[in-house]
Amino acid sequence: MNFIRGVIGGQPAGAQPSGVETIQKLCDRVASSTLLEDRRDAVRALKSLSKKYRMEVGTQAMEHLIRILQTDRSDSEILGYALDTLYNIICNDEDEEQDESEDAAAPVSGKTKSVSAPEDTQRKQDDIGSQFTERFIQEPENVTLLLSLLEEFDFHVRWPGVKLLTALLKCQCTQLQGVILVSPMGVSRLMDLLADSREVIRNDGLLLLQQLTKGNAAIQKIVAFENAFERLLDIMAEEGSSDGGIVVEDCLLLLLTLLKNNSSNQNFFKEGSYIQRMKPWFEVGDDNSGWSAQKVTNLHLMLQLVRVLVSPVNSPGATASCQKTMFQCGLLQQLCTILMATGVPADILTETINTVSEVIRGSQVNQDYFASVNAPSNPPRPAIVVLLMSMVNERQPFVLRCAVLYCFQCFLYKNQKGQSEIVATLLPSTIDANSISAGQLLCGGLFSADSLSNWCAAVALGHALQDNLTQKEQLLRVQLATSLGKPPVSLLQQCTNILSQGSRVQARVGLLMLLCTWMSNCPIAVTHFLHNQDNVPFLTAQISENLGEDERLVQGLCALLLGICIYYNDNSLENYTREKLKQLVEKRIGKENFVEKLGFITKHELYSRAAQKPQPTFSTPEHMLFDHEFTRLVKELEGIITKAVHKSSEEEKKEEEVKKSLEQHDSIVTQYKELIREQDVQLNELKDQVALLTAHQEQMQTTITQQLSQIQQHKDQYNILKLKLGKDGVVSGQAEEAHENGLQLEEFTLLRDELEELRRQHAQLQTQVTEKDTLITSLKTEGLRPVEGSGIASGPTELLKEVEALREQVQNQEVEIANLHSDRQELQRRADTVVSSAVSVGEAGSVSQVAELESRLSAQTAETHRLQEELRGLSEVKAALEKELASATSTVAILQAEKSRLQQDVSESKKEQDDLLMLLADQDQKILTLKHKLKDLGEMVEDEDDLDARDPSEEDEEEEEDDDE
Repeated sequence: MNFIRGVIGGQPAGAQPSGVETIQKLCDRVASSTLLEDRRDAVRALKSLSKKYRMEVGTQAMEHLIRILQTDRSDSEILGYALDTLYNIICNDEDEEQDESEDAAAPVSGKTKSVSAPEDTQRKQDDIGSQFTERFIQEPENVTLLLSLLEEFDFHVRWPGVKLLTALLKCQCTQLQGVILVSPMGVSRLMDLLADSREVIRNDGLLLLQQLTKGNAAIQKIVAFENAFERLLDIMAEEGSSDGGIVVEDCLLLLLTLLKNNSSNQNFFKEGSYIQRMKPWFEVGDDNSGWSAQKVTNLHLMLQLVRVLVSPVNSPGATASCQKTMFQCGLLQQLCTILMATGVPADILTETINTVSEVIRGSQVNQDYFASVNAPSNPPRPAIVVLLMSMVNERQPFVLRCAVLYCFQCFLYKNQKGQSEIVATLLPSTIDANSISAGQLLCGGLFSADSLSNWCAAVALGHALQDNLTQKEQLLRVQLATSLGKPPVSLLQQCTNILSQGSRVQARVGLLMLLCTWMSNCPIAVTHFLHNQDNVPFLTAQISENLGEDERLVQGLCALLLGICIYYNDNSLENYTREKLKQLVEKRIGKENFVEKLGFITKHELYSRAAQKPQPTFSTPEHMLFDHEFTRLVKELEGIITKAVHKSSEEEKKEEEVKKSLEQHDSIVTQYKELIREQDVQLNELKDQVALLTAHQEQMQTTITQQLSQIQQHKDQYNILKLKLGKDGVVSGQAEEAHENGLQLEEFTLLRDELEELRRQHAQLQTQVTEKDTLITSLKTEGLRPVEGSGIASGPTELLKEVEALREQVQNQEVEIANLHSDRQELQRRADTVVSSAVSVGEAGSVSQVAELESRLSAQTAETHRLQEELRGLSEVKAALEKELASATSTVAILQAEKSRLQQDVSESKKEQDDLLMLLADQDQKILTLKHKLKDLGEMVEDEDDLDARDPSEEDEEEEEDDDE
C-alpha cells in the first residue's frame, strides 16, 4: 500500500521513476498481488495514467486488465476501474477535443505545416486505437466477456462497459459486428440497455446501437425484431417528440439507420402500425416563430425518416403501400399543413416540400388530394400555384426552387389527370384573366430574363407532356400574344424564336429539352415544327459550326431534335420528308459528324449525375442542365436516331414491309389469343356447371342418408312389432284350451275372413313390389350400359359412379324389404295354423270362457289393424324412395347429355388448336425467311432466344461503356 501511495502521492527526494517504469511496476503489482485492495489501487493508478501514457498502458497492461475482468467479477469497483482504463487507451475522444482546441487557436493565415500537424497527430491516435481494438477482439472470448458484464446492473460496471464497447465499434466496426452477431444473445443484451431507468446508460446505449447497426443488414433486422421501434418511439414520446433534446435526435438517427435501404425493416415498421404514430410529430401551432436549433434538427430528421419509407429507390409495391398508409392516417394532410403554414424555417420548409413530393409520387389518390390543397390566402389559391410562384421567383433560395420543381415533377409522375389539368390552364377556352394559373406561371418563367427560371419552367412543362400524346397535341393549340398590333403565335413557334435569338446556355438547354420531349413520339408536333422554314436551317447551322466547349451540349441537343424530326416524320411535308432530311444531314453536316455531336449529350458529366436519381440535386444554379426523365428519353432515342440516319431508303422500305408483316402476324396471333381466351371462359363456365351438379348430387346423397335413417327407424319399429306378435303365439295355446272348452265355430269363421282379406292385400303389395323391382332392374341395366367416347370429363364420370353407388344402396334396401315380406308371411302362416286348429273346436265350454275368448279375439283384431297401418306406412316410404330413384335417373340422363356436349366441345377445341398451331408454324417460317433476308441485306437481327439468353450484367456493362464513351 505504501508503494501505491508513493506512486500516486509523490516520491521522496531522489531520482524520480519514469512513466514507463511506474506503469511496469503497477502491472507487476496487479499480476502478483493477492489482496483485492492492492489490485484495486494498482488498477486505479493505471486508470489515472492511461490518458497521458496511452501507448505504454495499452501495451503493458491490457492483458492484466482483461484478466481482472475475468477473475474479479465480485468486486464492481475494480471492474469499473479496469473498464475505464481500457476505454481510455482505445477511445480517441479526448484527443479529438484537444485537436479541435488547437485548430481553433491556430491563426487562419498560418502555414500548411502548422495545420497539418494536428491532423497527423490525430491519424496516429486513431491508428493506436485501431491497433489496441484489433488486439482486444483477436480473442472473441473478450467480446463475450464484455457483453456478459453489460448484464451487471451496477452503474460503475455497466456504464463503462457501454462506453468501451462503443469505442471498440468506432475503431473496428465490421470485425466486432461479426463477433457480436455470432455471440449467443449478444444483440438482445445490448437492446436491454434501452430499458435501463438511468438515462445516462440509456442514452449511451442509443449511441452504441447506432454504431452497431451501421452497414449490417442482419444486425439491423435482429434489432428491429427485438422491439426496437416500439422502444425508440416510446423514448421519443417521453422526451417530447420534436420539442425534445439530443436524445430524440439520437433515436431518430438510429431509426434512420434501421430503415434506410432495408426493405424487411420497412415492411415490419409499416405492418406494426408505426407510421400512424409519426403523425403527432408534425403538429405545429399557429405561431411558428422562434424555433430552437434542436427542434429544427429533430424535425429535419423526422422528415428524412418519412422519405426513407417512400423513397423512389424502394420497391414500387412497398412504396405504394406506405403512401397509402400515410394518406389514410392523415400524415400527408399534416405535412401539407406545414407546407402552407407561416413562420416555418426555410430549411424545414424545403425538406417538407421534398417529403410531400415523394409521398405523392406515383400515387393517384395522394396526387388528387395534393391538387385539392389550397393556401390560406385571400382569395384561396391552389398549393401548386403558390409553389410555382416560388419556383419562377429568382429572389427565392436556390434549394427551395429545386424542391418546388421536384414537387411539381412528382405531382405529374404517372398522373395523366394532373397533366391534362395543367395543360388545360394554357388553352384559350379555359384561361381566366382574373386569376393566376399554373400555365400562366410556367409561360412567364419560360420567357423571363432569368435563365434558371427558363430552365425550371421548361422542365416542368416537359413533365406535363411526359408519355402523354394527347396533351402534346393539345399544347399545339396554345397561342401567345407577343406584343400589341401583332398576331398571336403558337407556343411552339415562340420557343423556336427565342432559341434562334440566342441566350444563355442554360436557357437554351431547357428549351431544347422541352422541344425534344414535346416532339418525341408525336408526328403532328414534328409537322408543326417543320412547317416553319427557318427551323431546319437553324438546327443544321448550329450542328455544323465549330463552337467552344460550352456550346457542345447545345449542338448535341440540336442534333437530337433534328434526329427526332427524322425518325418521327410522317412525310406530310414534301420539302421535309424523312429522306430529304437525311440527305440534308449527309450534305450539310455529315453522318459521322452528326452522330459524334449527338454523343456529346451522354458524355457530359452532369448527364450521368442527373441520371442517378429523380430528385434534382445541384450544388450551384449553373449545374442545372439535365433532368432525370430527359436522360431516360435520350437513352431511348440515341440508338434509334443513329440507325435511322444511317439507313438508306431501300432499307427503310424493306424494314417497313417487315414491320407490316410482323404487325399482320401479331394481329393474327392476337385474334387466336382472343379465341383461346373465349374458349377458356367457356371451359370455366362448364366447370362451374359441373360444380353445381356435384353440389346437387351431394344434396341428393344427404337426402338419401336421411331416408336411410328413417328406414332404419321403421325397421326397429317392425322388430318391436315382431316381438309383440311372438307373444301372440301364446294366443294359439289359449286357442287349444278353447278347443278343449268348446269355442263357437262362428267366431273362428269371422277370423278366417279377416285373414283372407289380409292375404289379398298382401298379394297386391307383392305385385307392386315385383313391378318396382322390374323398374329398378331396367334402370340398373341402363346405368351400366357402356358409354362411347374417350374425352369424358372427370367431373361427370365421378358423378355417375356416385349415382351407381346410390343404386346399389337402393337394391340393398329392396332386399331388406323382401326380408320383411318373408317375415310377414311367416306370421300369416302361424295365424293360419291358429285358424285351422280353431275350426275343430267343439261346442263345449262355459259361457264365461267364451266371453274371455271373444275379448282376446277383439284385441288381436285391433293389433292386426295396427299392423296393417304400419305396412301402409312402409309402402309410402317405398314410394318416396322410388321417386328419389326416378329423380336420380333423370339426373344421370342430364349428366350424360352434358358429357356428350363436353366431348363435342373438347374435340372442336382440339381441332381449332391444331389449326392454330399449323398457322403459327407457317407464320414462324415466314418470320424466319424474312429474318434471313434482313441478314442477307446486312441488317443486325437478334433472335428471341439470344435475347433471352443474354446476361443482364452484360447489358449493364454495355450501357456503362456507352456512358463512358
